[in-house]
Amino acid sequence: MKLNNIIHTIIVLSLAGPGIVGNILIFVRHIYTSALGTEKRPVDLILIHLAFSNMIIICTTGIRDIATMFYFKNFLGDIGCKAVVYLARMARGLSICTTCFLSVVQAVTINPRATIWTKVKPQTSWQVLPSLLLFWMVNILISANLLCYIKASGGLNTSVPATFIGHCYMLQSRHVIKWLFLSLMTLRDVIFQSLMGWSSGSMALHLYNHHKRVLYLHSSRFESNSPPEIRATWSVLILMACFLFFYWVDFILSFYTGFTGTHDSISLNIKTFLELGYAGFSPYVLINRDARVPNALHAH
Repeated sequence: MKLNNIIHTIIVLSLAGPGIVGNILIFVRHIYTSALGTEKRPVDLILIHLAFSNMIIICTTGIRDIATMFYFKNFLGDIGCKAVVYLARMARGLSICTTCFLSVVQAVTINPRATIWTKVKPQTSWQVLPSLLLFWMVNILISANLLCYIKASGGLNTSVPATFIGHCYMLQSRHVIKWLFLSLMTLRDVIFQSLMGWSSGSMALHLYNHHKRVLYLHSSRFESNSPPEIRATWSVLILMACFLFFYWVDFILSFYTGFTGTHDSISLNIKTFLELGYAGFSPYVLINRDARVPNALHAH
């Protein structure tokens, strides 16, 4: 095996393994809370959905990279290629939408004076379902073009122009189709990241005001009631920072490689790290900030 493939394998395994374990812990912990726990919160279902989306990203990216690294010809076939690439794109969109939704819900939770947003705040887990179903519908439609233009290398006509995207090939589509779906993805990202920016700014301002009130009041009652709320807010803010870092660095790198035509092993390894980074790191941000996770594991 070449050195580049060894490095790529180490990157994939070091992120995919812990990422799957971390997301399973988040998934099981909040399933347990929603099903059997006395405290049922809308945010539990959002975190379950986020962990599920992250697991899809890790599994599909891992399968694609393993097939590419070990030169498995026709390992996936046309149906496998379509499924892996389509699910990876859709799960990435679901992760964007769900992370934004989590941020907005947390911002409204800690700032009940925002009466306009309080009216749309989910009060129960069942009220979260329509939003999650909407996210699925939007991302299924936005990624639908991939089902027509993804082909495996074995079934590809060599005379047909196509772009290699990791064991599979993407056929060139008409400019109208290409720009339509690109515009829809851009619109989705702009809307949800703008909401992330608003909610993150709102939470940061609330934390700043909270800090000033604590310094001024020094009330034991206030301090005892605040830590769970503030801890959850810090968790979501760190999650936002992680997401934005991985998203924008990946965007800049993709733009650079697309503009310059550079596709060397270094840029490929960096891109793989960025694609798996948020899905692998985010569960540990939540586990680290949520004191109830280790307590639940210890109880079992």
